Amino acid sequence: MYAEKVLSGMRPTGRMHLGHYHGVLKNWIRLQQEYPCLFFVADWHALTTNYDETASIAESGWEMIVDWLAAGVDPSQATLFIQSRVPEHAELHLMLSMMTPLGWLERVPTYKDQMEKLAHKDLATYGFLGYPLLQAADILIYRADKVPVGEDQVPHIEFTREVARRFNHLYGREPGFEDKAKLAVKKLGSKRAKLYGELRTRFQERGEEDALEQAHALLDEAQSLSHGDRERLFGYLEGSGKMILVEPEALLTEAARMPGLDGQKMSKSYGNTISLREDAGSVTKKISTMQTDPQRVRRSDPGDPAKCPVWQLHVIYSSDEVRQWVQKGCKSAGIGCLECKQPLIAAVLKEQEPMHERAQIYLDDPQLVRNIIADGCEKARKLAQETMRDVREAMGLDYT
Repeated sequence: MYAEKVLSGMRPTGRMHLGHYHGVLKNWIRLQQEYPCLFFVADWHALTTNYDETASIAESGWEMIVDWLAAGVDPSQATLFIQSRVPEHAELHLMLSMMTPLGWLERVPTYKDQMEKLAHKDLATYGFLGYPLLQAADILIYRADKVPVGEDQVPHIEFTREVARRFNHLYGREPGFEDKAKLAVKKLGSKRAKLYGELRTRFQERGEEDALEQAHALLDEAQSLSHGDRERLFGYLEGSGKMILVEPEALLTEAARMPGLDGQKMSKSYGNTISLREDAGSVTKKISTMQTDPQRVRRSDPGDPAKCPVWQLHVIYSSDEVRQWVQKGCKSAGIGCLECKQPLIAAVLKEQEPMHERAQIYLDDPQLVRNIIADGCEKARKLAQETMRDVREAMGLDYT
């Protein structure tokens, strides 16, 4: 069984805004303290829809990485790298493309959705059709077993699981697999071998998931097994061949809907964002000039927080005490709109303060960012090369 790993990536869109922070980066910062994490700039993915607008991809990538670091993503806890600097992603993508049925790609829900949303672009390209498979290769190359995603991305993880399963089924049956697996069982010692056999029977004949979990724990404890024997026993247990690619699980994250300045979801396309590292004067001006409840024309008119975009930000940023003050003051016209916005301005600026401090180190010395990424690419590439050695061997392309 491979060690737990979390993998996540973002297309290089340039400067991050507070929606990215609350929706993704806060979760990354939590995960890096719990698991080994790999976070990458998905620059090849940017080409799937922006193949005709490539001039700013690299610059946007560097800006995005600085924002990650500013937000608190820690290169001493997580591996940060750039997808295109690890060419094994492309090699695995190519090999998987040879055995992935076309119908699987056409069935991915986001394929048709994106086609409709981006109707102004010519997306009748192999790269666009194949991007879920490139995404699968990104995950499988690191044998990552956990991928943090929102509900809408779950089909992509299921697709990746199917690809891994098909690969293991096609190429995991090494010659004499069963005989080798039985020899490996004997190496467990008589007591463990007997228990392994019982658990395997319970899982394969009765589908008992707890038997599978117990058998996994049993194999994890068997320190004397070689890597190859361990993998054979995992495959033999589950009724497949040798497990080469790991089936990932979706790590469902709460969809934190970060409201923008106009009450819609915060998004660059709506022009309603506050950047992660926006200067204090600009943040103050943006929040001060936010639209409020249209019924509240004069200071003396009572308002309804439920109809005001400013209230949505109070829900994210303010304490219960402040929210009660807003509700009471707005409905009774006891406070004015500008007064209501002051605690919000203070809360956003307070959240951004450590981000500015962390970012300044990298702005003063951009080489630090280059070094972090060079180191991360090297670490990622070593993991990717290990997987590709096994993949080539399984497919009979190792030429040894």
